[in-house]
Amino acid sequence: MRTRRPLTILPLVAATYFMVAGGPYGLEELVQKTGFFRAMIILLITPIVWSLPTALMIGELSSAIPAEGGFYAWVTRALGPFWGFQEAWLSLVASIFDMALYPTLFVLYLTRLWPAASQGHNALVIALAVVVGCVIWNLFGAASVGGGSVLMSVVLLGPFAVLILLALTKVNLDAMHAVGAKSTVPADLLGGILIAMWNYQGWDNASTVAGEVENPQRTYPIAMLVAVLLVTITYLLPVGAVALTGADPHDWTTGAWVDVADTLVGRYLGIAIVIGGMIGGFGAFNSLVLSYSRLPFAMAEDGLLPQAFTRRLANGAPWVAIIVCGIAWSLALGLSFTRLIILDILLYGLSLILEFIALVALRIREPRMPRPFRVPGGLAVAILLGVGPTLLIGLALLRNRHEQIGSVSSLTIGLALMAAGAPAYWLASRKKRKGTAVD
Repeated sequence: MRTRRPLTILPLVAATYFMVAGGPYGLEELVQKTGFFRAMIILLITPIVWSLPTALMIGELSSAIPAEGGFYAWVTRALGPFWGFQEAWLSLVASIFDMALYPTLFVLYLTRLWPAASQGHNALVIALAVVVGCVIWNLFGAASVGGGSVLMSVVLLGPFAVLILLALTKVNLDAMHAVGAKSTVPADLLGGILIAMWNYQGWDNASTVAGEVENPQRTYPIAMLVAVLLVTITYLLPVGAVALTGADPHDWTTGAWVDVADTLVGRYLGIAIVIGGMIGGFGAFNSLVLSYSRLPFAMAEDGLLPQAFTRRLANGAPWVAIIVCGIAWSLALGLSFTRLIILDILLYGLSLILEFIALVALRIREPRMPRPFRVPGGLAVAILLGVGPTLLIGLALLRNRHEQIGSVSSLTIGLALMAAGAPAYWLASRKKRKGTAVD
């Protein structure tokens, strides 16, 4: 008998928050590129054009098809098994590059407290410990990860609440205007938008655990909208509060939040924000293990991966998929591919476009499908929903089309990885046909 505990609204919101944000960390370069005022405008507009349409799409599809595997199940039902496989392929390949970032961020912030963390093999050992810790935590089930995310969110955001309150007691409008007046560096708006997109992406990752969510038809739409609001607020408020103190945006690099806390308040708050950065990296990785590990499970149920991936523990955790994914991400830790934004945007962006196409296709092919939550408006609104995100993805690719990995274009590598999905599907479906013939 299974002893699975369902994932409720608050843990799902917290897990989604880590899948998307993990706190205001990562916004420093946005402020440096655009200045505080433009950064806040970008942080306000991006969720309207990028996050809200995605959240609405996820709300409808999750309520209509609350299946394990989430977006993989949606695209498969709407467009067929080939495109469903491509959806999962793009997400899993992107995860190899994306997941290496979070243990690296953990080490980066730990170095602020213990400089030896980055020396010799220490960084790799610590990063590997983060992976192992998250794999073990995920073996305790989705409810355990969600509940832990609630607690980590409170610990992560607490120091920023203190920073905001104390920054507002040190408002210096004259210094703020002086900093703005002396700024002669042209703002890199496209670069800033790209950073904001990266900081606002990942909403669909929460969909893959739909089979383990309590009343998913009601829970997902509410959780998505609450999470969008939470992420936007926790981005805007600290940036705005620090801007009012007259801080110079040109001094902002990765880790600037710690320096601001040290300067405005004192070392203890700086240490708390360092610990928050470590929690942000750990919590993001932990929640994404929860998400990505459900894809091999769902694909194995469809016969596209070995049946071993369908094995679950009593709490519902697909333990083989979790461990195999953890091993794959561990092997990627030595790569210097962390935060290759062009690959993230290309691979994730195409998978997201497939989800918007699935939304429209299901409206046409299955108009009578029960949809407990339905995006307001008819078919035209469903089509328009994907226009903003698609345009932003196109701008991102245009802005970074010349980014290199060694002597090879990142775009070329991304296109090659995308193209590899077709032969991978042929091999997987061939195996499935042979297995069916034997049965």
